[in-house]
Amino acid sequence: MEASHTDAEIPNPGPNPSPRRNPNSISLSSAVWPTIDGPLGLSEEESLSYASRFYKFGFALLPWLWAVNCFYFWPVLCHRRSFPRIHYYVVRSAIGFTVFTALLSSWALTFAIGGEHLLGPVWDQLVMYNLADRLGLTSWS
Repeated sequence: MEASHTDAEIPNPGPNPSPRRNPNSISLSSAVWPTIDGPLGLSEEESLSYASRFYKFGFALLPWLWAVNCFYFWPVLCHRRSFPRIHYYVVRSAIGFTVFTALLSSWALTFAIGGEHLLGPVWDQLVMYNLADRLGLTSWS
């Protein structure tokens, strides 16, 4: 009869082992950090401060800060239960950036595709390429 082996006695099967981890031990690779920088990034309190600032300044006609907020705090979006206070600002930044991008894209496509055929005679007042002619800036005399 063969003696039973414990987990500590099982030999390593190959070059890429999958060691059994003690659930009570925490390693840096399994820890969740609020920023993409990992342990080199900000603490949770500093992250909350930055996330709220990026979110609020996004309303000051700087919506690209919402995209930066989503990118920098990507782990917060992936692990929403780990950082609920930061998650509030990052999710709202993602929503704000999505709405901004949809509005900007629809406005740009309206002008690019529709143009004069869509807007009619108002088109001449809306476009900027004839602004110099209207203001008399093309004559040098």
